[in-house]
Amino acid sequence: MTDQNTYSGMAALSICEALLLALSDRQLLPKHEILGILQDAATTHENAIGPGIDVQTHRAVAGLIREIMVNGSSARHP
Repeated sequence: MTDQNTYSGMAALSICEALLLALSDRQLLPKHEILGILQDAATTHENAIGPGIDVQTHRAVAGLIREIMVNGSSARHP
């Protein structure tokens, strides 16, 4: 993955997290709906198949999404 792709992915993740938090904070979506969105995203990556699909990358992405579901953030602390 190029640096540009890495930066784009990190920016997209930060924006999506901020949007989900804002929807929750303003009570526009209940927590179970937000968890449902994250569940759907994780399941999509877990079930990714086909030519040219990097299964290991998709599994890692699903793992990150599931971590967000448990911890509420993708931020990692040493």
